Amino acid sequence: MEFNDIISELKKKVYRPIYFLMGEEPYFIDIIADYIETNVLNESEKEFNQTVLYGQDTNAAEIVGAAKRFPMMSEHQVIIVKEAQNIRDLIAKEKEGGKSDKTKSAFEGYIENPQKSTILVLCYKYKSIDKRTSLAKTIAKNCVLFESKKIYDNQIPDWINNYLKGKDYTVGPKASALLTEYLGTNLSKISNELDKLMINLPTKSEITVEHIQTNIGISKDYNIFELQTAIGKKEVLKANRIVNYFASNAKESPLVVTVASLYGFFCKLLTYHFLTDKSKNTVAAALGVHPFFVGDYERAAKNFSVGKLKAIFGYLREYDLKSKGVDTGSATEGELLKELVFKLLH
Repeated sequence: MEFNDIISELKKKVYRPIYFLMGEEPYFIDIIADYIETNVLNESEKEFNQTVLYGQDTNAAEIVGAAKRFPMMSEHQVIIVKEAQNIRDLIAKEKEGGKSDKTKSAFEGYIENPQKSTILVLCYKYKSIDKRTSLAKTIAKNCVLFESKKIYDNQIPDWINNYLKGKDYTVGPKASALLTEYLGTNLSKISNELDKLMINLPTKSEITVEHIQTNIGISKDYNIFELQTAIGKKEVLKANRIVNYFASNAKESPLVVTVASLYGFFCKLLTYHFLTDKSKNTVAAALGVHPFFVGDYERAAKNFSVGKLKAIFGYLREYDLKSKGVDTGSATEGELLKELVFKLLH
């Protein structure tokens, strides 16, 4: 099932005996598990009928034993197993020689005939079970199986927009890009920061760069996004001001992160050079950016030829290694960044 379908069912009080939540992105797994933990039982029912277990502290037999109990003075009991990927005997072991052991695990036997009054939630984070295994096939047949896939960098701005839209807020493309650059792809971290922003703003507000600076602490003038723009326009003075700020705040702007962001910017610029159709929407789709930013790449392409970009990728590889401690001599991160940006601009 899809995330929205599961949440929709839960809000309608349609409950299934087993939810197997797996995948690389823990955010959606946590949202589903937290909703069940918070909303299925009332406070008086939770005392006797809600249990939270942790994978490293339990095993399949204990989970099954708990799941087979009947609820006390309640229609359901809820068992949530967090970090279920750490349950050692969840999947039946393989025999010698790599052949699968046909003996079912205790858990596999239970899911074929689950207790109807139990709502069992397994949070199997950061990876997915092998879909070729007997357990995976049994889960797919008998449980609500949800796979929480990792969101890619270019999908984060849309995720931010949709998250805020659902809370009755909006965000401009520049502010969204700034949040994406600084908060990365950790959806839990992003949602926490957005929630902090919304606490201080009335509903229906548009979140701006100024709001981000005030409430999250990301400078609206001295950030990687503004550095990329300054380099793209070959605004030497502005680029140097930002570099000097970064050099004075090395912990907030580590060189390895800055180099990685610049690499992404120049990769998009190289892609732009080879596009035959340079209409705004086509470019935006090809580069994975908001159409608002297409003009930045158009201007940068005039300042950086394909030949210059080849040299730039060499510089970025060199300083990526230096950012990781290779052949740096006595130079500080700030000095290395100044060297790199000088080479990019000249």
